[in-house]
Amino acid sequence: MTADTLEDAADEFTAAASSAADKGQKALNEALEKAQAKIAETTRVAQKALKEHADNLLEQTKGYRDTAGQQFDDAQRFVVDKVNERPLAAVLTALVVGLVLGLLMSSRDR
Repeated sequence: MTADTLEDAADEFTAAASSAADKGQKALNEALEKAQAKIAETTRVAQKALKEHADNLLEQTKGYRDTAGQQFDDAQRFVVDKVNERPLAAVLTALVVGLVLGLLMSSRDR
């Protein structure tokens, strides 16, 4: 083998390796594009499903929210009326409840 033959073989090998690398890079780029498109589509589907579930949950809980709000308003009016009727009894009751809660919390810390 002469130097020219070796040089020609090296050139052919370099060209073949470059061609294979280009083909591999092109295949990798195509695979990445497909994966990105699939991820984007899956993301859109998941977002749509999540939004639908959130909207359904919002509709289902609307009645509970309204009822709870009304019951809280009723309870607040009841407490205010009772405090206005008997302010001394309300203050004493609050004092006793506060003491009991304080004792329970302090015994739990020990």
